[in-house]
Amino acid sequence: MNKINDLIVCGGGSGGHVLPALTVIREVKKKFPDVQITCIGSYQGIESRLFQAEGLPYKGISTGKLRRYLSWQNLTDIFRILWGTIQSFFFCLKFSRSQSVVFCTGGFVTVPVALACWLQGKNIYVHEQTSRVGLANKICSTFAKGVMVTFEASKKFFPAEKTKHIGYPLRDEIFKESSLDNEGQKPVLFLTGGGNGSSLLNKTLFSLKDGLIEKYQIIHQCGKAEFSLYSPHSSDDYKVYEFVGEEMISLLDKAQIVISRAGAGTVIELMALGKPSIFIPLKIAQKNEQFHNAMEAHNKLGSIVIEEDQFNEESLREAITKMSSLERAPKETKNPTGDIVAILMGEK
Repeated sequence: MNKINDLIVCGGGSGGHVLPALTVIREVKKKFPDVQITCIGSYQGIESRLFQAEGLPYKGISTGKLRRYLSWQNLTDIFRILWGTIQSFFFCLKFSRSQSVVFCTGGFVTVPVALACWLQGKNIYVHEQTSRVGLANKICSTFAKGVMVTFEASKKFFPAEKTKHIGYPLRDEIFKESSLDNEGQKPVLFLTGGGNGSSLLNKTLFSLKDGLIEKYQIIHQCGKAEFSLYSPHSSDDYKVYEFVGEEMISLLDKAQIVISRAGAGTVIELMALGKPSIFIPLKIAQKNEQFHNAMEAHNKLGSIVIEEDQFNEESLREAITKMSSLERAPKETKNPTGDIVAILMGEK
């Protein structure tokens, strides 16, 4: 493989697709400072905000959702995807075929990019974060030179000859001591419904808040949509955030109780920290992928999994009581991020 001068990164729709991409980007910057990095995503998705906040060149394109069920929106979204493919094709023409590489981390915005770059003969690599496979990554794997998966169980969903079990790109903070200082304060209880928040988790935690703050300092990541609903109640014992950024790992590491949806990134980072947690998988997630993610943590660490139909004030209260007595496992010692970067740069 020729020397790589340009890395094209695409992924979006949720923080779960963007954050692992950012971890890889930071490692590339550290080890290959001469490589130029360009990000492609939707016009206004979370990837637009997160990539540009990192100071990265960003190209917004048209995108649509590919549904596995009948919907009139499938017709209009096909045209959005086709337009996004045309946009990606002409944008990516400026990158040398032999000296650029494309890294797709999931989300429907990756489909037009992967198709356009495949037509140009560029090398494409896909990373799948979840234990079940997203449709976008399944499609992109058709055009890819290589597929990297987080869970061994995911290999069966992709072509065997191009798929490797690599793992999830862990942030460096996983391997450092937590920078969060709450000495002399109550134990921390942290709830996150993901980057976009969860109305169900927000409402249930808030209903238990007054009883919980007797024992815990609550940190509540509620998401942008409901921030104005909960932020007026913020206090020293109940701190409300729209989104927790750079301090997330320290918070996950330091919190005694973590209550979360079961997106792959959060589950894997908690597993790497050796921290059993309380997971409420998103019921409508594709192929029930969040449930399977959470069960990986349950099988390894004893994490508690509460399905949405059983999730209420009583089940959450019981889970918190049980979780407070569970032992923490040792932290992970190996970071797959270096292996992912080595593959992208043609060194492995």
